[in-house]
This record gives sequence, structure tokens and C-alpha cells, in this order.
Amino acid sequence: MSTSNRLSVTFPSGVHSAPHVNMNDRTMPPSTPTPIYRHAAPSGPWPWMDFDTDTDFALNTDTTSASPPAGAQSWRGYPQDLFGNWKPDQVKRSKMLSNSSQLDNCLVHWLDVLKDGTFTILDAEGRDQTTRATRDRADEFWELLQTPRPANIRVRALFVDNLSLSVLQMLGTKYNIEPFFFSSSLNWIPSHYQEEVRPGKGDHITITLPFIRAMKNPVTRPTTPAEPSGSLRFTTPIHIPIDHDDQKQIIDTQAPLSLRCGNILLQDLIAIHMIREVDSSTIISYHPTSSWRRPSAKRLHSLVNRAGQSVYWQKIFTQSRDPTFLFLAVMWYALYAWDQSFEVLYVHINWLESRVLLTNDIKLTRELHIIQAHLLHYQSLLQDFQKSVNFLQGTPNPAMDSESYSLEERKVSTELMAKECANLLSEIGRLESRRFMQSSRLENAMNLAFATVNIQDSKHMQKLAEATTRDSAAMKQISYLTMVFLPASFTATLFGMNVNEITGSKGQESLVHYVATTLSLTCFTTWLVIACQAPGSALLPMNSTLVERAGWPMFYLIRKFKENWGKGSLRDIEMTERE
Repeated sequence: MSTSNRLSVTFPSGVHSAPHVNMNDRTMPPSTPTPIYRHAAPSGPWPWMDFDTDTDFALNTDTTSASPPAGAQSWRGYPQDLFGNWKPDQVKRSKMLSNSSQLDNCLVHWLDVLKDGTFTILDAEGRDQTTRATRDRADEFWELLQTPRPANIRVRALFVDNLSLSVLQMLGTKYNIEPFFFSSSLNWIPSHYQEEVRPGKGDHITITLPFIRAMKNPVTRPTTPAEPSGSLRFTTPIHIPIDHDDQKQIIDTQAPLSLRCGNILLQDLIAIHMIREVDSSTIISYHPTSSWRRPSAKRLHSLVNRAGQSVYWQKIFTQSRDPTFLFLAVMWYALYAWDQSFEVLYVHINWLESRVLLTNDIKLTRELHIIQAHLLHYQSLLQDFQKSVNFLQGTPNPAMDSESYSLEERKVSTELMAKECANLLSEIGRLESRRFMQSSRLENAMNLAFATVNIQDSKHMQKLAEATTRDSAAMKQISYLTMVFLPASFTATLFGMNVNEITGSKGQESLVHYVATTLSLTCFTTWLVIACQAPGSALLPMNSTLVERAGWPMFYLIRKFKENWGKGSLRDIEMTERE
């Protein structure tokens, strides 16, 4: 593409950088939609159909393709004109078109990898190759896409910011992109697949990969930051009040995770479609619109350009002409974000553990459960990351089999791809180990919190048991007193009755009779109470028979006599031995 053709829709550096994060917005970023995996791959024969709502399958008998002749294709009919099985109702359900940015501010950042492996993002006048595609200039962008590329370009990467409806349709038509790429990207559905395989010529590959990144909490972010906003690693935990309202305690792993250190962990997205060809390949990178408040496409555009300046990666691009290595370099962006997120989460878990050691606040236990749920969700995201890298390694570029590449080039490229994919998989394994370690620490902290609560409950139960024992001893003393005075009271009451059979006609009962009757009843009551007690007391040994219960006073005296006689005999023997 010549510089003069691009200048018509290009503007100088410094004008195009539309920030995705509004510093005045003090609300939390929105939750990402729950992925619908069955609608993520072109191998599914029924794109965006739900059997519980679609009842008119048999009525749709139109099986003809709506594709017009090649010369009459227009980008405004995408996707139905190119993919006849995508009916208007299915396109509507996928929200492919409705979820596109409604702002007239779609930016396309260009990056070219030349034949010698060097990267360039500047035009001949030293300006960023950034295109603003507005509604009134949409046809100009379409003409720009039709312009032939210069022969020295190996890969052209397009990083799209605020993807508009017209740009979506133009890119899809120009590069014959399967609509699943846009539907998966706009709905945050993880996917990876290969299509349009042409042996010796090329193919299309797609990877849509959600990942986790850290950013400052917009709710608690100070108005004037005291340090650069990019520094998240050594943030000191501070006390930030968290709303524990029951309605807000639903654990939503798609929502941002708020941390006490003033940061949040939220999902971001890498969505890349690559057209691999023999002469010049193309990469299209979709980025969430500004309403999602994620980093702009310009950020990844700049980072990929820096990767081209790396000595390590420059050697790779020099040794191999396989454009897939640029795709692989982009995947490192997700790994860096994951690693930084776990660093921030590590600081937060350290703070939670220290708080659990000092207190058994139930609110801390809730936070532990919320983070544990997010870590389980991160496990599935890391698995998707690993599958995506394995997909890149297991999907060689068919264009490498063309006559333009020698056998030695293919061998070197295959070995390099295996090596770099192994390096990235090793780092993903390290991330999974770190996630598992933090999950185990959370589980240990939760066990510690529950153990602390149990210990305090045990202390309370011990105090309660001691108080119950003291009350029991007092009640036992009252029972003994009652047992002693009850016969005397009964006898006094009985003798106080004006009945001739008891007191006689002249009231001749004396004090001696009263004492004798009282002592007799007291002895009988004592005997009866002890005989009816449970075995195991000092007066009534275990496994006592009915005879031993009835004659417990006699058996008790016999046991005492044997114990005292045995002790006396033992003392006599010891004295004899001493003499």
C-alpha cells in the first residue's frame, strides 16, 4: 500500500489515542457475559440456534446460498452474502452487529512486519499508521483495504479499536472471515479453530482468549495519584470498606474482583484472526469497545511493536518467515497480565492471612470464599490458555509447504515453533502452580478461621461446663440437706396430726419416740437413695449386683476393712524388710 493512498484517511500521532478508561468514571467496570461455548466454533452445524426456542426448523426450506457473484460482492451484505447459513435471526441473536460500537470513533492501528523481520508502525512521514473509519468516510476505508500491498511486507497486523458495524462488515468481506470470529469476540466466548485450509497456500486460524489483568480500583482510586498508575506490584494493603449486603454477596466470577489493596482483577480479551498466506499474511486483532473500559488496541499495538525490537524475537523473525510467530508473540501479552494479577493477589492474600490470625471476623471468611471461587474460575481460563498454545503448535502453516520455502526453512521453523510454544506452555504451567499455591493458602486460611472459631467455642463450652459443675455441686448439697431434713419434717408433720391412732387419746407421744422415728426414716431414706444410684460411685462400685445394692453398707465396710488391712500388712512387711 502506498503512503499517498493511506494519507487520505490517516491523521497525525497524538490525535488518534482515544482512551478507553475515563479517569472521572468512579464506577466499577461491567461484568463480562457468561460464555456460550456451543456457539463458538464453525464446526457446529446450527450457528446461534437454541432448540428450546426455535420451533420452526421445518418451515425454513430455503437452502440456496445468498452469495452474489464474486465481482458484485458488497461489504454491506456481510455476513449473509458470504455465509448463507447465517440467517438474519441468527445474526440478531449473536449480537454480532448490535454489539458493535455505536460511537463514530473506530480506529485501526496498522503494524507491518517486513520481509527482513523488522517491524514498522510509521509511514514515510514518521506518523503512526492509524486510520479513523467514520460513517461518512466508510467507502474510503473500503478502498484502502482493496489497495495492493507493497511486496516487502510479510505480515500486516490491524489492531481495531471501537469496532464499528461498517468496519466489521468490511473486514469480514475483504478477508472472508467466518462470522464466528466476531460473534465469539463480541460475546467473550473462548474459542480456537482452523478453517479455509488450502495445502501449500494458507489457511485461517482464530483464537479468542479471555484472561485476567489487574488495574486500579476506579471506586477507591485517588483523584490525584501519588505514583505512576502502572505500578501495581508493591501496593500496600489498606483498609477499604466492602459492602457485605446479602443481595451483593452473590459470587459472580465474571465480575471484577475487588481487592483490599486498592486494585481489581477483571477479565480482558485477546481475539485474533489470522489469514496465513504464502506472500503476505494478515492479522486482525479485535479489542473490546470503550464501554467495557479495557485497555485500548493502541496499547497492544505498541507492545507488539516493542516485541519486534527485542533482540530475542528479532532473531526468530530473521530465522523463520512463518507469520505464526507474530501470533505467538501476541499471546505473551496475556501471560504478562496473568503474572501481574497473581502478584497483586498474593499481596491481598498475605493481608487476609494476617487478619485471620488476629480475628475471627465472619466477613473475612466470606472474602476468602469469594476469592477461592474466582481462583477456581481462573483455573478454567488458564486451561483455555494452554489449549490455545497447543492449538498453535499443532496447527502448522500450510503455506510453509509451498515451493517458496526450502526444506531447511521448514525444519528450522518447526523446531523454533516447538521451542517457543514449549517456553510459553512452561510459563503457563508456572502460573497454574502459582494459582494452586494461592488456592491452597486460601483453603489453609479458611481452615485456620474455622479452627479459631472452634477453639473459642470450646473455651466457651468449657466455661459453661465449669459453671454447670458448680451449679450441680450446689444442687447436690441442697439434695443432701433435703434428704436429711425430709424425714424429720415428715415425722414432725405426722406427729402433729390430731389422730388418735398416732398420738393417742391423750397425746402421750414423747420426744424420744420422735427422735427414734426420725433416725429410722433417715437411715432408710439414705439406704434407699444410695441403693438406687447408678453404679460407679464411691459407695456403689461398677457392675454391682442386686444383692450388693441391697446390702451396700455391709459390702462397703468389708471393702474398707480389706483396704486398711492391706495397707497395714504392707507397712508391716516394709518395716520388717528395713529391720
